[in-house]
Amino acid sequence: MREPAFWYRPSSALSRLLAPLAALYGFVAGRRMRRPGTRARVPVICVGNYHVGGAGKTPSVLALASLLRGLGERPAVLSRGYGGTLSGPLEVDAHRYRASEVGDEPLMMARHVPVVVARDRVAGAALARSDRASVIVMDDGFQNPALAKDIALAVVDGHRGLGNGRVLPAGPLRAPLSVQLARTDALVVVGDGTAADPVIAGRRRFCLSVGAGSAGGRGVARSARAGFRRHRRSGAVCPHAEGERRRGGGGADVPRPPSLHPGGADRTDRGGR
Repeated sequence: MREPAFWYRPSSALSRLLAPLAALYGFVAGRRMRRPGTRARVPVICVGNYHVGGAGKTPSVLALASLLRGLGERPAVLSRGYGGTLSGPLEVDAHRYRASEVGDEPLMMARHVPVVVARDRVAGAALARSDRASVIVMDDGFQNPALAKDIALAVVDGHRGLGNGRVLPAGPLRAPLSVQLARTDALVVVGDGTAADPVIAGRRRFCLSVGAGSAGGRGVARSARAGFRRHRRSGAVCPHAEGERRRGGGGADVPRPPSLHPGGADRTDRGGR
């Protein structure tokens, strides 16, 4: 399905006409995102995006998995398996399954790292942990509250940005931007464009600029190293404890990820799910 062209125009009569529906959708989506999630009993790092369509997640997921292996961890990627017919939970065997069953991206990633496909993320995390995964890297699922996230990375295309900034169906956003930003530990900006500047204005301290021409995701991996180690030392953590404290909701004192450093990532991911 092609994205409507008006999503990436500053303003249009159609987007204004759809604004009431977008307000309703955004209210429901934002309320859903605020639900508490189930803890996986191992750290969970989510790599997602704010909108439908591509942003560059998959190279970052693979780079993080490679980094975690280098740290002596046993990472497993958790994917919904978009485009596949199987609901899981199941561990993807690249020699057994077809893309039509588990999705093309999970099948590709399974050649490099253990991948679990599950429509039910909690069940998928349980399977990954039973297979001795010490950390779970979620390929998308940013807006899905079922599984609690210890670190949440949002990928933004520096050339396309977030379009008109409106919520579905008036624009490409999956939920109100303010709700999504509040649940973001770091932004990953892919490419050298300026379209993402309004998004990173309030999150510059936790922003990683990723050059489109360099090798797949190594900078994302390097910059996540210290943040993951600090989260790992803190044990079972609450991903949004800082925000909870501001709202008077308590929560553990969890260190935020450090400022991130430039690196590289390919822009090969096609769709956010």
